[in-house]
Amino acid sequence: MSKLRVVLLFGGRSSEHSISCATASGVLGAIDRSKYEIIPVGITRQGVFVPAIDDAAHWALRKGKLATVELEGSTIEFALDGSRELTEVASDGSRTSLGQVDLVFPLLHGPFGEDGTMQGYLELVGVPYVGNGVLASAAGMDKEFSKALFQAAAVPVTPHVVIREERWAHDPESALEAVRGLGGLPLFVKPARAGSSVGVSKVKSWDAFGDAVALAFEHDNKLVVEHGLVGREVECAVLSSFDGKAPRVSVAGEIVVKGREFYDFDAKYQDEDSVDLIVPAEITEEQLAEMQTIARRAFQALGCEGLGRVDFFLTEQGFFVNEINTMPGFTPLSMFPALWQASGIAYPALIDELIALALAK
Repeated sequence: MSKLRVVLLFGGRSSEHSISCATASGVLGAIDRSKYEIIPVGITRQGVFVPAIDDAAHWALRKGKLATVELEGSTIEFALDGSRELTEVASDGSRTSLGQVDLVFPLLHGPFGEDGTMQGYLELVGVPYVGNGVLASAAGMDKEFSKALFQAAAVPVTPHVVIREERWAHDPESALEAVRGLGGLPLFVKPARAGSSVGVSKVKSWDAFGDAVALAFEHDNKLVVEHGLVGREVECAVLSSFDGKAPRVSVAGEIVVKGREFYDFDAKYQDEDSVDLIVPAEITEEQLAEMQTIARRAFQALGCEGLGRVDFFLTEQGFFVNEINTMPGFTPLSMFPALWQASGIAYPALIDELIALALAK
């Protein structure tokens, strides 16, 4: 039986470029080569598609040095005629067909990859792809709209206020008044459309609020201010099912941060000693059942397909959804594969599931 030809697409124009490379490293190292022929394609920070080395170690996460995709001569083009043909274009303009591909696995995080833009491009070129479609990807990336959809579906969300850059520039007092109505400090200030905690600040005094807003606006022209809830950070992973059945939800995991204010970029990707990832989390069967029900509802509220990771706060008042990640990380430190391994699906089998779901759309 011939192997499926799968393009692993990673890198990209977002601030999470190097995390996408690390995710690709995880998949390159785990995917079953007896079933799939892999074609690694990187996207530079400038948005150029290029051939990428098929070497998990090359793209792996390292302390102090993060991998990047560079243009070294040749580029890659997808056919626009629906033929699914991939072409390598040399620096002298000569063209070599790489043949037809069966599937794209877009291992992209952040804007220009996880936000519906790449999903729309793949729809246009007519290639099946792993994961969520255009709408779910766009809504999941935008904290303003994902929270609105959650609320409409009776999914409990963190109390929050949305501030646009124009409003902050011309009427900061009304924005501050809305923020003060959240219930006091601490606050979390986040770019509305970024991930991996890039541009996020925990604000414990009003004197620091302005700087936090300025940092968030470096990454987006709107931000979300959330009331800091006191509770445990817990997560679960979601997979679509076949034949129209309800989405599957994993066991719960817990993030315990040590010596840091919150689960920031460095804690996630550079300082593994500052965080404990506990899988499975120590919660009751009743709490797990409730969490899984809410996660399933959140997944369906956005019209998600394929996969997602739902992040919660477990407080004395119950569960609150922080956000949904429509393309969670697959690095060695990532929760998504760990949660499914603890639920009985090994990493290579998880990749098989995602590919099968993509081809079954």
